[in-house]
Amino acid sequence: MNLPDDVLYTKEHEWVRQEGDLVVIGISDHAQGELGDIVFVELPDVGAQVKRSESFGVVESVKTASDLYAPVSGEVVAINDGLEAAPEKVNQEPYTGGWMIKVRPSSWSAEKDQLLSPADYRTLVEE
Repeated sequence: MNLPDDVLYTKEHEWVRQEGDLVVIGISDHAQGELGDIVFVELPDVGAQVKRSESFGVVESVKTASDLYAPVSGEVVAINDGLEAAPEKVNQEPYTGGWMIKVRPSSWSAEKDQLLSPADYRTLVEE
């Protein structure tokens, strides 16, 4: 299982990487493996507001559909348009080419404390 050190996680298997005043969000390597071959990703529009722990989209695989939950609150400033034509990027590169949205967080300093470190996330998925 691939768990980069520069990423924080949620119990719902999303990841967050801070890049300047923005955060990049996607699903973990563990989550994409559990879902199987991803065939469709539904993402919010740029400018949409997301709220921590609330659904911001859907990922569909050959096995099932699963809601995506926002790890932080804020404004969506970019979406990964490439996933429309190539949703399999989430399987192939969950932490790089398979990112989903970029958000300008409204409460990063408070909300990041609610996220899991790579070590804590590993413990969660191994239980």
